[in-house]
Amino acid sequence: MAAAGAGRLRRVASALLLRSPRLPARELSAPARLYHKKVVDHYENPRNVGSLDKTSKNVGTGLVGAPACGDVMKLQIQVDEKGKIVDARFKTFGCGSAIASSSLATEWVKGKTVEEALTIKNTDIAKELCLPPVKLHCSSKSLLSIPVSWDIWQ
Repeated sequence: MAAAGAGRLRRVASALLLRSPRLPARELSAPARLYHKKVVDHYENPRNVGSLDKTSKNVGTGLVGAPACGDVMKLQIQVDEKGKIVDARFKTFGCGSAIASSSLATEWVKGKTVEEALTIKNTDIAKELCLPPVKLHCSSKSLLSIPVSWDIWQ
């Protein structure tokens, strides 16, 4: 009985939507927060998303989160015998700025030694992505996970 009622509600809602006058999308949407094209690019086409084999002895995994905003990032680095980062992967649950920062961070650390990667500052990522000050915490999470990954790998 409940399933029939739910189906009827869907049909009624669909019929109402089809009959209602169409409004331009700009009138329906909330005011847009404008992100720089670099943030949009990394958000829509994130680089290095995924996971590495966590059981591999040359892979370190860092997990960082910010309870205040709900963003959580996992960064994995694969380090060769000379201490050079040969691969980096991430998974991020969060806003577009957090995903873009994670994506950029993985691009920047690849090919660097761990020591070089640790010199990258969150302000460098924020500047590259043109993040507003209110989003600076997004860039710090991506970099905080590098030392955590390194510590686990060692």
